[in-house]
Parts: sequence; structure tokens; C-alpha cells
Amino acid sequence: MRYMSLIRINEDNVPEGGPGPELMEEMGKLIEEMTKAGVLLDTAGLRPTEEGTRLRWNRGELSVTDGPFTETKEFIGGYALIEAKSKDEAIEWTSRFLRIHGEAWDITCELRQVEGPDFD
Repeated sequence: MRYMSLIRINEDNVPEGGPGPELMEEMGKLIEEMTKAGVLLDTAGLRPTEEGTRLRWNRGELSVTDGPFTETKEFIGGYALIEAKSKDEAIEWTSRFLRIHGEAWDITCELRQVEGPDFD
């Protein structure tokens, strides 16, 4: 089964300077472990919301808005696409990702199963 973990960050609670070298090293180790285990299919951080564009389709009308999106305090900072034997396994890997951030971070990962003919 494939799962998408959407990494949500509250922009008011990001530690000054973002992830430091120690956290980046720990993330690198976990990414390497997940890749070797055949669990991690893809992962990446996302550029800041001020560089994003939001497209909305509402009752036949298309609107296009460039960032930043002032009404948004929480944003998707990255994602991971993982292949797991079960939802419990996907939760365990995602939990490990969250734990390496330590107490300074306030992060939520939304874990959702990916549907598709070859993914179940």
C-alpha cells in the first residue's frame, strides 16, 4: 500500500533559521534507512508559500492567486510517498520522522493512503 505523508508546519512556530545541520543530518539518515528498506518512494521539501500560486475552480470561474497567502498560518512544507505493508507501518515511519525534530518544532503529518489499480 502506498501512503502520502503531507508535512504541515505552522509558520508561527518554525524555529529561527529553520532546520539546523543536526536535524538535516538526522533526516538524511532516516531517508537513507527508508530508501534501503524499500519504503521511501519519493520525498521533498516545498518552496515557501510566497513563491506559490493557488488556482481555484468555483462554479465555473477560475481564479489564480500568487502567494503569499496571508490567511494561511499552516502550510505544507514537504511530503513523503511511502510504500508500507500496513497503515500501522506507515504510521511508525511517519512517527520516526516527526520525533527526530525534537521539542522545538510543531509539525503535523497528514497520512493518507494513495488509491490506484496497482497500489493496493
